[in-house]
This record gives sequence, C-alpha cells and structure tokens, in this order.
Amino acid sequence: MASINRVIDLIDTPTKIKDGKIKIDSKDIKGDIRFENVNFNYPGRESTLNNINFVIKNNSTLGIVGLTGSGKSTIIKLLLRIYDSNRGLISLDNIPIKDINLKDLRKCISLVSQETYLFHGTVQENIAYGASSPKIKDIVKASKIAEAHKFIEQLPDGYKTIVGERGQRLSGGQRQRIALARAVLKDAPILILDEATAAVDNETEVLIQKSLSKITKERTTIVIAHRLSTIKNADNIIVIDKGKIIESGKHEILIDNKNVYSDLWNFQVGI
Repeated sequence: MASINRVIDLIDTPTKIKDGKIKIDSKDIKGDIRFENVNFNYPGRESTLNNINFVIKNNSTLGIVGLTGSGKSTIIKLLLRIYDSNRGLISLDNIPIKDINLKDLRKCISLVSQETYLFHGTVQENIAYGASSPKIKDIVKASKIAEAHKFIEQLPDGYKTIVGERGQRLSGGQRQRIALARAVLKDAPILILDEATAAVDNETEVLIQKSLSKITKERTTIVIAHRLSTIKNADNIIVIDKGKIIESGKHEILIDNKNVYSDLWNFQVGI
C-alpha cells in the first residue's frame, strides 16, 4: 500500500512543462539549434547557467567541455524540455521549442547518456526500443554501425540473449554500444552524447570512436565529454565554467589559446 500511495502521488503531481501546439515531423527537421541569452537555475539554488549563447548548424558537431557541476548536462535537459529556461530562447529550425509539441520535439532527439538504461529483455528488444516496428535486418545494420554486432553474435543466444535487469549481464562497454545502436536505429536528426565514453576502457573507447564517425554523419550532434579525444574533431567546442561559456572554437584554436581547454588537454595527454 505504501508503494501504491507513492505511485498515485507521482501520477497526481501536476506537470510543470506545458505542451506546445506546433506539430512537427522529425523527417522534415534539419537540426539547426540556437541558444540565445539562456539563463536557468534549479529551485532554491544559485544560477546554473548564465547568458548562454551558441548556434549549432545542421549536420555539424558541437563539443561541450567543463568541470563537474559547470552546467553541461543542464543544457541538454533544457533542450529536451525536462526543464524550461528562466530567461532566453531555445529554438529548433527557428521554432521556439516551447511552442513545439513535446512528443514531437523528443522524437527529433536521440540521447546516449553515461548511465545507459537497459531493461530486462533481449538484446534485440533493447536496441529496438524507441523505434517503431523495426525489422531484424535494420537492427543488425544499426548494430554494425555502432560496432556492436560482433560481440552480440558471440553471446549465448545472439540477439535473443537476455541482458538482465539494467543490462547486468553485459559489460559497461557492451551496454554503451547497444545504446549507440538504439540511437542509430531511431535515426533522429539530432544526436546527443552525454559523456557516453566516460565509463569504458580504452579499447572500447576506440571502438566507440570508430562508430561515432559513422553515426554523426548527416545529423546534428552534441557531445559532452570529459575525455577530450572524443570531441577533438568537432566543428565547434564550447568550454563552460560555473554556468558561463568562457571559451569557444575548434580544437586547434583552443589549444593555441593556452587557457582552460589547453590545460585540460595537456593534463589528459600527460604533458
């Protein structure tokens, strides 16, 4: 009864995010994203983001770098409208995201986070989650792009192998590659990678890096990374510190600036 009461309380909690009225089709979305003077703070806390401004052109990649707690993941939560900004404008293809139907907005975005969520089911079912009635050949194709097909074939029952609760029967790298395959299969115009390689070993990171070069083609990509090698080839990189953008530019430019990004890079490569 205690559990039922908690569930009922959650269901009865009013939704603060108001749904937009503009219906969109993900197939028609180019993926141009714009943040204009965006400010945000969590309830009862000091400002998390201050005057955030950046533009991501369609089919380009933005890397986001910053220390823990700097506001990187909050940017993603605002784009997904898990929260709404206090001030400023966030737009997708020049349409304010607050005006877009919430379900349609999220259909346009594939998210691969550091904490990959897999449910108790088969590998095939976990990859197919988020796609509408995919064929097995499409699942296999997505797995190959995500460098997951080889290890899946070696599992006891291949694509029919039960992964266990939260994917406990798989390694961290295997779970991440299944999550990438899921994102590929969804085929959304926007791909978000939130520290997707932070918890994997170096060998797995190389495999994921190889798959990312294929996955990011012809879609807008946002990559949040602690490992700067993940975003070295991004079209633009922004460095966030205490909720503010303190640097932006390509990898080579930021290295020459000899500022925060350069210090992080030198630390990671052992200089």
